Amino acid sequence: MENILKTGLSELSITLSANQQQQLMDFVVLLDKWNKAYNLTSVRQPKQMMIRHILDSLAVSKHLQGERFIDVGTGPGLPGIPLAIVNPEKQFVLLDSLGKRVRFQKQVIHELKLNNVEPINSRVEQYQSNLGFDMVLSRAFASLKDMLEWCQHLPNEQGCFLALKANIEEQELTAIQEEFKVREVIPLQVPYLDEPRHLVSISRSSAQSLEG
Repeated sequence: MENILKTGLSELSITLSANQQQQLMDFVVLLDKWNKAYNLTSVRQPKQMMIRHILDSLAVSKHLQGERFIDVGTGPGLPGIPLAIVNPEKQFVLLDSLGKRVRFQKQVIHELKLNNVEPINSRVEQYQSNLGFDMVLSRAFASLKDMLEWCQHLPNEQGCFLALKANIEEQELTAIQEEFKVREVIPLQVPYLDEPRHLVSISRSSAQSLEG
């Protein structure tokens, strides 16, 4: 597992301290342990968790812009926790409606001593933030149309949405509401994973025009 992480970080051009690397490995150990009792993920093998959850999440890291992020429908904390470990200077809110997932997140935060992560047990439609977020992240959460409808109150004035998707169909892109605009569809290459991954960047149409 350590070799997979080191090679994956190298391929993603991510440089981490020994402590950060240990935190990522400890996260997988905790996920594997809790998964046996709470069924947090369908991925059962720690090595596959490292690839399909950790490296898959970290492929997004270089596309983060800003300081405040919210990970909606985060499940056990993906991609939020790996991204928070790699970006300790940024703040992450993890939002999930299922209590057992949030309890797991709190245990991870406690054991890994993460001070830039806030877990929230709430439905996304009911959660409010006075400050707003620079980016709203989602991974295997919902269709783009549904994500935008449920999360439109979360970005700040210039904030945007980043959706991590496997396959992305033109029909899904064209179905989004007219007040939003797809800025970019970025193909991602996840180390050790020979499956399609895409990052869809979406902004409000008004924010897009303000940026020129």
